[in-house]
Amino acid sequence: MKRNLISFMLLSCAFVSATGTPRNNPAPGNRTPLAAKMLALTAKTPWRAVDSVKLRFNAHHTQGLVKIGDCYYLSAVEVIRWPHNPGGNVSGAERDKGEGKGHIFKFDSEGRLLADLPIGRGHAYHPGGMDYDGRYLWVPVTEYLPHSYSIIYKIDPLTMTATEVFDYDDSIGAIVCNTDDRTLVGMNWDARDFYHWTLDGQGSVTNADVAPKELAVENPSFYVAFQDGQYLGDYLMLGSGLQGFRTPAGDLRLGGWEIFDLRDNRPVRQIPVRIWLPSGGVMTNNPCAVESTPTGLRAYFVPEDDDKATLYIYDIETGPSQGR
Repeated sequence: MKRNLISFMLLSCAFVSATGTPRNNPAPGNRTPLAAKMLALTAKTPWRAVDSVKLRFNAHHTQGLVKIGDCYYLSAVEVIRWPHNPGGNVSGAERDKGEGKGHIFKFDSEGRLLADLPIGRGHAYHPGGMDYDGRYLWVPVTEYLPHSYSIIYKIDPLTMTATEVFDYDDSIGAIVCNTDDRTLVGMNWDARDFYHWTLDGQGSVTNADVAPKELAVENPSFYVAFQDGQYLGDYLMLGSGLQGFRTPAGDLRLGGWEIFDLRDNRPVRQIPVRIWLPSGGVMTNNPCAVESTPTGLRAYFVPEDDDKATLYIYDIETGPSQGR
């Protein structure tokens, strides 16, 4: 009987791990309000348009978004010459890397530009999705190509000064700051792999020298290709993005949110975002930020480029927080 009981317990543990249900997960009443409300979202949760703010500057090709207080921080790439590889899968030095400039824009609630921080080095001019750890913004800058290299920066949002922290041998498209265990989570092109980089007490990365093939964890979900991300608390990460499909009737893009537990790198919630622009583009095309409100959530998007860039604001009614 004891042997059967032990076997049953081991089998149960294996089942829990295989299905992606995290062990030692905080009880619903102990979650952060943001995490609790995000996990309460369903496909039928009502969204309400609150405002749209036209940005009063050329935002170029928008990438990532963070809101701190009443200010917004937007990463973007100014493409001077697009990469051109007519031969298809060309690798290494043979690839045309194009030419461009990276930007971190700071703007206010009226869409007025407050600061423009140039960012990048050499052919690495494509900043990606970014996150805020309570002190610094963290943003990757890569070449405009997959399977390339990246520079990871931290940015002081008050002084708008950038510090190069480390280089990494893959194209990192977005980064999230896990403030619960002091790690940075990088997502490569279309977020097909995750990388967990650890920070020591001085804020230095301790495993930046570990090769990608040794550190990469495969993303098991193909629901959306993440373009931006945000840490929600309680080891949960939001990935925001879209997925494209080619059909006989034409191309189709679907937007969505996906919540991952960073302890086992598995999805725990998938939410369709059924909001389209008049042009047919999806609202989750690149920049996204979300915050908790007394009645639910408020989401921010900047899905359009150049002089059409607009900040779209939505309220999501989940009810009062049940979190801590």
